[in-house]
Amino acid sequence: MTHRISGRAGVLAATVSAALLVPAVTAATPAAAATPTVTCTSAKAGLAAKLKKDISAALANRKGTVAIGLYDRGTKTTCTLRATSAYDSASTVKVTVLATLLWDAKKHNRYLTSTEQSLAKAMITQSDNNATSKLWKQLGMTKIKGFLAAAGMTKTVPGANGYWGLTQENVNDEQKLLKLVTAKNSVLSDNSRAYILKLMGQVVSSQRWGTPAGAPSSVSVHVKNGWLQRSTHGWRVHSLGTFNGAGRDYVITVLTQDNSTMSYGVTTIQNVAKAIHKDLVPATTGVTRYTPTSHPREAFVAVPPRG
Repeated sequence: MTHRISGRAGVLAATVSAALLVPAVTAATPAAAATPTVTCTSAKAGLAAKLKKDISAALANRKGTVAIGLYDRGTKTTCTLRATSAYDSASTVKVTVLATLLWDAKKHNRYLTSTEQSLAKAMITQSDNNATSKLWKQLGMTKIKGFLAAAGMTKTVPGANGYWGLTQENVNDEQKLLKLVTAKNSVLSDNSRAYILKLMGQVVSSQRWGTPAGAPSSVSVHVKNGWLQRSTHGWRVHSLGTFNGAGRDYVITVLTQDNSTMSYGVTTIQNVAKAIHKDLVPATTGVTRYTPTSHPREAFVAVPPRG
């Protein structure tokens, strides 16, 4: 059986057929999008170039998509890569949840309750999902969005329907958060900042991988990691870290996705971290390296709270 195509549809079909027959050389083929490169600036001579070179080398031949943020206060050093790209937060959002809780308590001139303190400690030091879901529900979208606005984290979008692990975040906003946690400001009180850093400094050993890798013993380490596997973009593996000591005061965010395994993402982050620590705090002894637990217990995307 044959079908006749007439009218406008026939003209369109003929045009499309003809277009498909035109040799490719006659059409302008758009150039492939340039792969983003690491950008660094510093007030210290030579440091930006060294960091750019070493971070780029750490990423060489690594698969996956990586976003990086580094800021060192003393030398006014900044490095970025894909700083505006959005990623599923996984458990890194837990720092935002704690900051929101403290910000709101400060607004109401109150201390955290004993229950809130227990939930906060479990959420940060053990990455407890149930504790996070309880605090997320208690706070609600209005308070969470209120904190994000106060913190200038304008591109962070809280996960809907209780799915806090699907909050959309980027390097720029996470770096803003870490800067607030590590220096005096009008958003978080000094006590609040100290509390956040205390808990990030007490994270269980099996979860102290990522940005702390390669940090010398002369530097105090505060970390919060996240990992999550989904059908698209494979494993998301992230690490937030703040580091202070040896004359340095710096914060690092590394967000990754499209990793084949969790371990692969961890290795990528740690390669970057080692390069940064080596350049900022040259040291030959006392280096501590962390390895991830082989059996992560976190799903990171909470079941929406019932009731």
